[in-house]
Amino acid sequence: MTCDEAEILLHALLDDELDAGHVREVEAHIATCQRCAAQLNAYRDMRSAMATSDLHFTAPPQLRQRIEAALPKAHTPSRRAVLKGFAMGSVLSAVAATGLVVVVLRHEDEQRILSEVVSAHLRALQAGHLADVLSTDQHTVKPWFNGRLDVAPPVVDLTAQGFTLIGGRLDYVNGRAIGAIVYRRRTHVINLFVAQTTNAESRMAKIETVQGFNIRHWSERGLTYWAVSDLNADELADFGSKVELATGAS
Repeated sequence: MTCDEAEILLHALLDDELDAGHVREVEAHIATCQRCAAQLNAYRDMRSAMATSDLHFTAPPQLRQRIEAALPKAHTPSRRAVLKGFAMGSVLSAVAATGLVVVVLRHEDEQRILSEVVSAHLRALQAGHLADVLSTDQHTVKPWFNGRLDVAPPVVDLTAQGFTLIGGRLDYVNGRAIGAIVYRRRTHVINLFVAQTTNAESRMAKIETVQGFNIRHWSERGLTYWAVSDLNADELADFGSKVELATGAS
């Protein structure tokens, strides 16, 4: 086990969330690695300090008064503003007739889902949430999804290309359970979310940035993919291309 692999599992070890096999592997590594042993002790000291500290803070009443004083005063809308509102309503009605409002709503829905994907990625980075099944073997991770989802997501081994498989888990995006396959690129975690789609058409890959995280989004063969990471956009695009190539050839 390398230091990078052990570092990802230290929080889970501290919280007693690893299976016996991974506990032995991490403890064996810590026994011979001063750096990782020191990191684990630092985590323990931090948890102890947080447990004994009073982290509750009550803002003084003067702060509320200052905030209320800084807020704009409420005012009654003028007749001109009311008429302008009616006019804007008429314009929106005309736009709706052309179907443009549907496009706007669809875009807003996509942005909402991207935000949910980033939230799921952030949850996974918390201690003990990264994977339900921890394994670098694709033949262990893929069968784990069977029976837990309507469609088991494809799991590809990209270790030789520089993206190490860590494991998989169930997550929730847009109100439904989806698969999440976890990879590591140096110290960067990549969550690959996979969901079944009702649209069988393929969708060209697109890179977007949401809340400081890069997301590569594409669809193929009835599945939609979101690869999320703080990895730079070029490397994440390379990761997505390798996944597409591997899943297309399978």
